[in-house]
Amino acid sequence: MSAQNLKYGVYGGLAGGVVFGVMMGMMGMLPMVGQTVGSSSSVVGFIVHMANSAIIGAAFAVVFGGLVAGLGSGVGYGLGYGVIWWLLGPLTLMPLFMGMGFGINWNVAAMTAAMPSLVGHLIYGAILGSLYARLRGAPAT
Repeated sequence: MSAQNLKYGVYGGLAGGVVFGVMMGMMGMLPMVGQTVGSSSSVVGFIVHMANSAIIGAAFAVVFGGLVAGLGSGVGYGLGYGVIWWLLGPLTLMPLFMGMGFGINWNVAAMTAAMPSLVGHLIYGAILGSLYARLRGAPAT
């Protein structure tokens, strides 16, 4: 894994993070993200969200970067990665960090309530994967 590819993952993660962050702000979700670090501020929530977006983007480069052969595969892996982070983030890690326990959101009712978050994670993943592919110079296949 080259440092350049890691940067591409961070750039893709930040681009997806901005779009998803705006969506979260419109839905009033940023204070909840801030609560993972002990704050109810939307600004703190956005900062935490963007830091997570950059780290998750770099991790995408490590895990899937070598598999991205074109724009289509970048988007495809990005969408799958978005689903993984929807399961890990709002359904697993966020409740854990907020002191609610492990696995509390692993039920149909919680997953149904988290559908807007799934849409955001899919958009994040598609932006991440497509920008990563384009920055690497992958063909539009």
